[in-house]
Amino acid sequence: MKIGLFTSGYQRNPLEHAFIDAKRFGYDYIELWGGRPHAFAPDLKAGDLKIIQNLIDKYEIPVRGYTPEHNAYPYNFMIGTEAMRKDAIDYLKLSMEMGKAMGADFTLMSSANAGYLATTEEIWTRLLKTIKELTEYAEKIDHKIVLEALTPFESNVCKSANDLAEVFRHINSSHLVGMCDVVPPYVQHESIMAYFDKLGDKMYHIHIIDGDGQSDTHMIPGEGNLPIKEMIQELKEIRYEGSATIELVTNYINEPRFYARRAIENLRALMK
Repeated sequence: MKIGLFTSGYQRNPLEHAFIDAKRFGYDYIELWGGRPHAFAPDLKAGDLKIIQNLIDKYEIPVRGYTPEHNAYPYNFMIGTEAMRKDAIDYLKLSMEMGKAMGADFTLMSSANAGYLATTEEIWTRLLKTIKELTEYAEKIDHKIVLEALTPFESNVCKSANDLAEVFRHINSSHLVGMCDVVPPYVQHESIMAYFDKLGDKMYHIHIIDGDGQSDTHMIPGEGNLPIKEMIQELKEIRYEGSATIELVTNYINEPRFYARRAIENLRALMK
């Protein structure tokens, strides 16, 4: 199982720190957060892509996944006018282009909150319409979309393995796959391992972190309440050989370098 470092927590540091740390701490790859000041897709298109490519070459650490910021201002394809939805789609198409250009295997997407007045029918109509458009573009440029389910604290749209399976039932494409961030199922009393049963060969990627079971806080492995050691044993039993990013977001933003080191050391100990 390949272990990745997520760069969101480094957003107050130079991006190069993330590549330096991935190399010296023994991470296998980087999952690149696509927000300013580091890797916002329009900035990459304007010339900053060369910075990413140079860091990849310098530190010999690949970017396996590109995760553009689109669950907050100004992009959220699940809320607002049709013009706003189309603007978000154009942004995500550009993000896929930039992800492919830097050599990423996939661009990671999720569906943010659709607003409190949206009905189930409105939510699913808009979600499927949007994912279908994005998937058709992914097929056109030969790049993968990894779709992530979020917690109910973050979204009222796609929040479970069942939701992901329903999307895949409607949109059948080898360029659209799924993943499990272990916090959403844990906080909702859903089975983490059920993702593998329900998604089958669509189960492509994992975010391994710990949690308190009561919020969407992403914690260092081994420092929350989630039985990670036993989960890893189960992953070995089913012979999961995909990628697993330690997704530390902003909970440790004050000292990301300290915690990136501790996170992989803790995970390695749990994996033994």
